[in-house]
Amino acid sequence: MTSQSRLEEAAGLFQEGYEAQMRGELDEAVDLYQRSLAVHATAEAHTFLGWTYSFQGRLDDAIEECKKAIAVDPEFGNPYNDIGAYLLQVGRVDDAIPWLEKATLARRYEAPHYPRFNLGRAYVAKQMYSRALAEFERPLEIRSSRASSGS
Repeated sequence: MTSQSRLEEAAGLFQEGYEAQMRGELDEAVDLYQRSLAVHATAEAHTFLGWTYSFQGRLDDAIEECKKAIAVDPEFGNPYNDIGAYLLQVGRVDDAIPWLEKATLARRYEAPHYPRFNLGRAYVAKQMYSRALAEFERPLEIRSSRASSGS
């Protein structure tokens, strides 16, 4: 099998996994993401496998998949944010903040507002309301600057 055909097979399995996940068929999604990773590991497949594990209540497994995603592509922002969100979910606010801060610095992240929102949630939990407000306002500033620059 050529490198290109392996990439295409992995991408197809990933897409099937995503579709299964969106239908709520989590066990099927896990299987498809794992099969995709066996063909060709990507940060996206590890991250989405972690996301599926989180829906199953398997937060430790979700965090491990995100760490694998970071090892594959440290510039991909989603797994940093997801680790932070999972840690917030279990009340580990102080542990979540560094992961969320790393997510805000990621070069490859199409939704940079997510870690800002989660940082805001973390600061609310710590009763640091001014910092929380600043984090909640940051995505609006980003959006405004993009709109004014025409991007």
